[in-house]
Amino acid sequence: MIRTTAMAILLATSFIAHASEEAKGKADPAKGKIIAETICVACHGADGNSPVSANPNLAGQVEEYIYKQLTNFKAAGDKPAARNSPIMAGMVAALSDDDMKNVAAWFASQKQTPAAAKDQAKIALGQKLWRQGDFKKGVPACAGCHGPAGAGLPAQYPRLAGQFPEYTELQLKTFRAGERANDPAKMMRDIAGKLSDVEIAAVAEFAAGLR
Repeated sequence: MIRTTAMAILLATSFIAHASEEAKGKADPAKGKIIAETICVACHGADGNSPVSANPNLAGQVEEYIYKQLTNFKAAGDKPAARNSPIMAGMVAALSDDDMKNVAAWFASQKQTPAAAKDQAKIALGQKLWRQGDFKKGVPACAGCHGPAGAGLPAQYPRLAGQFPEYTELQLKTFRAGERANDPAKMMRDIAGKLSDVEIAAVAEFAAGLR
């Protein structure tokens, strides 16, 4: 009886500890909403729909991806930030790890007001690169990582559907120039390095129209 009771207590304690760890790691969108409304609103909008194309829409973005980017903007001890941006470095400096998880959860839960694809000439080329890539240049199909509809995959591959084409184009060019270097295994730097300005603009335009 004593042994059985002791085992029951041990199992109960382990369950409570596990539940406590899960609760501690779970993001709270309501807390993230407060951060969005006080810190992020001017550039990204309170609901993650940016008022200007220079700043990305974050509404409906992959939660894990938002969190990863926020952590990449933040310097860790003596190590510089993995993603260089003086503006974003200032924004995340006072945010804790939980703060970043919470605001990521808030933006991910919001409904995107998508941008639109307008240039038909660009759309045709962008569609080809998105779906097929360019075998001769060693460029894989964008859909392989970002999904056929541009919804993205958790953590590493962002949602590009409905994103401002101007922003997507700029990021591809910064990857190509090596000015942005927080892509795993230099994946985006290698791909963007093989794309011309025309091809980059086409892919960005096509992605804006994906739903």
